[in-house]
Amino acid sequence: MSLVNLAHVCSHLQNASKARLGLTSIPVSKMHVNIALGLQREGFLSSVTLGGPTPPKPFLLQAQHDPEQLDKMADKLKEEPWHAYPTEAPEKGKSNTELALGKELVHEVHVPENPARRRLWLGLKYWQNEPVLKNMKLVSKPTRRIWLTSEDLGKITRTRESSYVKGLTHPGECMFITTDRGILEARECVERRLGGMALCRVW
Repeated sequence: MSLVNLAHVCSHLQNASKARLGLTSIPVSKMHVNIALGLQREGFLSSVTLGGPTPPKPFLLQAQHDPEQLDKMADKLKEEPWHAYPTEAPEKGKSNTELALGKELVHEVHVPENPARRRLWLGLKYWQNEPVLKNMKLVSKPTRRIWLTSEDLGKITRTRESSYVKGLTHPGECMFITTDRGILEARECVERRLGGMALCRVW
């Protein structure tokens, strides 16, 4: 686990949000993917897409279906599962990566075979002309790794300081912990009674 690379990702996302970028990319690693998915789950990112050096097409980021459409699509596939595997040749004007699912289109992203050329593309969110992700900082450092128990995390989530780590006092602030069950948010660690190494905090 390289905390140096995570430090670069934290500073990059912080600078990208301050520069009002709508889309940015970071190197691909298991830790970066888990943290990006955690940020999306907590509402800091709008999308997480695995791709190559060039950014993915905009419809992958904007064409987000509402839950009702997803339920209708799931019911349709449950009744007629053969629609998930279309056998018809693509129509003129459509690429081979566009597969028809009724009226819906499922698009595939080209991912390079060389892992060094893969990038993780993140969509940043803004609210009332302000970035949702304003600050992202490391808690543990390469020269000083901080391990927290579930009791320490309980104090930190209740805005109290514990084990030289300040409490979560900002509105919507999150802290990510690496545990033996994967990378989890601090409040989820308290619910599961898990401890681990503190990675970064976001607000």
